[in-house]
Amino acid sequence: MENGCGCALGRIEQMIRYSCWQSGLEKIVIGVSGGIDSGVSSVLCCRAIGNDRVLGLTLPTAVTKPNEVRDATELCRSLGMEHRVIPIDPILDAYRGMPGFVETPGLMGNLMARTRMVVLYYHANREGRLVCGTSNRTEYLLGYTTKYGDNAADLQPILHLFKTEVRDIARGLGIPEAIIRKTPSAGLWEGQSDEAEIGFPYPVIDTALRSLEKNGWKSENEVEEKILSRVKKNSHKRLPPPNLMGTC
Repeated sequence: MENGCGCALGRIEQMIRYSCWQSGLEKIVIGVSGGIDSGVSSVLCCRAIGNDRVLGLTLPTAVTKPNEVRDATELCRSLGMEHRVIPIDPILDAYRGMPGFVETPGLMGNLMARTRMVVLYYHANREGRLVCGTSNRTEYLLGYTTKYGDNAADLQPILHLFKTEVRDIARGLGIPEAIIRKTPSAGLWEGQSDEAEIGFPYPVIDTALRSLEKNGWKSENEVEEKILSRVKKNSHKRLPPPNLMGTC
């Protein structure tokens, strides 16, 4: 089991190195939220190209819990990678000046996700870095992501791993227990929880997704039907924008 995991992680690290070589860029910037996905992705980047070439940005807002920033800071410190904390509330306040601005948890959550990606790409452009994404396979299939927000990146090292798989390998990578045990949350509004928003705990979701894939995306029970409905509804997030390229 350990050898298989080591081989799989080695392939991820090789992919990261190849992405840098192919782009001609030697450095990476990654959003470090204090959660398990960004934690695992940060470790893999440091192992692949060296901690001195990886920059972690933590981009909190007023609804970000202090422990998230603390956990992100401690993780980056333990990895020996550069870390910067840049609050994005001033940017969000600027949006509020737009005519007709409407503020709801969902709208602000999407603005936060897209603003964070803008900041990541600004630093990438300024410093000659690739942006590393932190999305996992569960989020990707469900469409539990913000288009042009957290699903935008130059490389996605854990996109093939289900959430439960990310959790399984986290301890072997030395991710602190405080990060592994915390309730998964995008931190987009007060009290937000991934599993509460989706409606099922991640082990149930991943079991359903595996079963659906195995059975040609045909549901066999009520849980799978609800998961499949979400997969279908958000398919647009996994596809390129409709276009007429090559038809004229």
